[in-house]
This record gives sequence, structure tokens and C-alpha cells, in this order.
Amino acid sequence: MKKSKALKAVYQLLAQPSFTAAEAKELGVSTALLGYYVKTGQIRRLGRGIYQGIDYQSSPKNFRWKDLIDAVNSVPGGVVCLISALAIYEIIDEIPRQHWIAVSHSTSIDRGTKVKIVRLRNMDLGKTTVDLGGVQAPIFDRERTIIDAFRLLSQETAIKALKIALSSKSSKRLDLRKLQAYAKKLRFNISPYLISATT
Repeated sequence: MKKSKALKAVYQLLAQPSFTAAEAKELGVSTALLGYYVKTGQIRRLGRGIYQGIDYQSSPKNFRWKDLIDAVNSVPGGVVCLISALAIYEIIDEIPRQHWIAVSHSTSIDRGTKVKIVRLRNMDLGKTTVDLGGVQAPIFDRERTIIDAFRLLSQETAIKALKIALSSKSSKRLDLRKLQAYAKKLRFNISPYLISATT
């Protein structure tokens, strides 16, 4: 496929926050051509096999989360988790210094100082999406995030998040049945913490 024709073929992808080499290949555009477009400044490479149109403008609404959106888009199969997810759900006081992204336990990936990679065995449990100013980002739901906080973060951070999520300050109430079901699947005893947080 000619270079100009190939760029027209991926035109529909350029309006998206990101697209993959596989998506471009389905439209008949090879990875070699994508590499050429990156070199000539027509598209930008966000990560391995992940690209974005050079003219892509994110919505002013998602400016707050722009770096996080770029981070999760740069990690194939990545899901926003732990501190970053707690921040999105507004059930943590601290501002994340890194973007916490979960990947499958078998994935070999390494990221720089801005992205904290967390390897998890169960990537499907509680996986959902969140709208960040018009961009759908993969994220673990509130209940999974809290269970993971107890498993992988400090007890102090996890207890604080649980208390905020159970309080009237939280914009959305926790589903306690779901929380306990996730705890059971991930082999974590949440009951003592629930009792202390609700008494």
C-alpha cells in the first residue's frame, strides 16, 4: 500500500485517543509504514505497538487525567489500579506520584519513573471502564480496588480508603456483597476490617 493511501486508511483511527498496530494492520497498514509515519512526525508512538495521531487533542475535561490516560494507553492490556484508581474514585487523600497500571502476571513489560507496573494473576475480576472526560479508560471497580489495597498497599492506606468509601462523603456506596465475594476469590479476609470500619 502506498504511503499516502495508507495514511488515509488509518485516518479514522487518528481521532481516537490511541490505536494499536493490530488495528492499523486490519486496515492494510504495516508496522514498517507506522514506523515511517512516526519518523516523519505524522503520528506519535505512545508505547510498544500503540500509536496516536499527532493532531489528537484531548478534551479540556480530561486535562486532569491526561498523563494517566497516556500512561494506560501506552501499556498493552493495562488497567488502572491501586493508588491511581483510589484517586479517580476519590477515596484517598494522597496525590499519586506515579500512574499505577496493572498487567497480567505473565506480561514482561517495564516502564519509566512515571508508571508503576503491578503484575496481577486475575485481570478480569472487577475490570470495568471509567469515563475520564470522554475517554474510556480500563480500571478495576471500587470493590476490587479496595481489596487490592489491603493486599498490596499499606494497611493504613487501605483502612483509610475503606472508611471513606463507606462514609457519606463517598459519592457512591460500596457494594458490600461484591466486596466480600472479591475478598473470597482473592483469598483475603476483609471481615475484621469491615467490622472495625462500621462500628
